Amino acid sequence: MKKLLFSILSLAVVSMPAFAALEVGDAAPKFEAKASLAGTPFDYSLSSALEEGPVVVYFYPSAYTKGCNIQAHEFAVNMDKFAAAGASVIGVSLDNIERLNDFSADPEYCAGKLAVASDESGEIAAKFDLEVGAESEGAKDSRGIEIGHGFAERTTFIVTSDGKIAQTIGGISPMKNVHDSLEAVQNLD
Repeated sequence: MKKLLFSILSLAVVSMPAFAALEVGDAAPKFEAKASLAGTPFDYSLSSALEEGPVVVYFYPSAYTKGCNIQAHEFAVNMDKFAAAGASVIGVSLDNIERLNDFSADPEYCAGKLAVASDESGEIAAKFDLEVGAESEGAKDSRGIEIGHGFAERTTFIVTSDGKIAQTIGGISPMKNVHDSLEAVQNLD
């Protein structure tokens, strides 16, 4: 029964449309967070990342869940293409940094190529006007480990190097989200 409930919850989160109030041309909220790349924690700053070029800020419900696993893997295998377009990518979830250290190093998902940031309090998601669902009691990830936090809606923001929202992508499959994000950064002027 718990697996069925979790599957239904996961499907609902994946298929939620983006209700982000941020629109094209709005200033992207600046944030700093603990993040991980290849299992190594570091301090992430959106302001610093924007000094290097556009940034894809993608929010996802939780590491080691079906749609998030697909999306992280797809971002990881396409990181060279994002870099060729001059963009960096940061994933953001309500996962704690320990969980993200595992996820960022996992060869099946982030594969040491994709940085992911911890928004345990949900404050970053709130700054981007995203819905954060309540914790689903007893929900477990694909490894059988209890998740223990709420879920941010799956929404991606393409942020130009001047800190403006160029595009918001949501309400689509995790794989299409990545492909649409790549197309968006490739089409930036």
